[in-house]
Amino acid sequence: MKKGLPLFLLTLYCVFCMVMTPTQASAYIDPSTTTFIIQAAVGLVVAIAAGFSIYWRKAKKKINKAVGREEVTKDESDDLEDL
Repeated sequence: MKKGLPLFLLTLYCVFCMVMTPTQASAYIDPSTTTFIIQAAVGLVVAIAAGFSIYWRKAKKKINKAVGREEVTKDESDDLEDL
């Protein structure tokens, strides 16, 4: 057994116990804090969706190129003609 492994396991066990031990918090969360948490959550969801969209287009383009299909794109002029 390596010398550093027991120390690492002891540290890991201590951290696990500190994280998993329930503590009572008598704290007040005001409305502005709640709003900030909601904004952060919404921002995270939007960022994940944007990243997924970007990589989905790249993957779709590579798959279409490998299969031999051309990607159908609309031009802005096509949208104006439909009006």
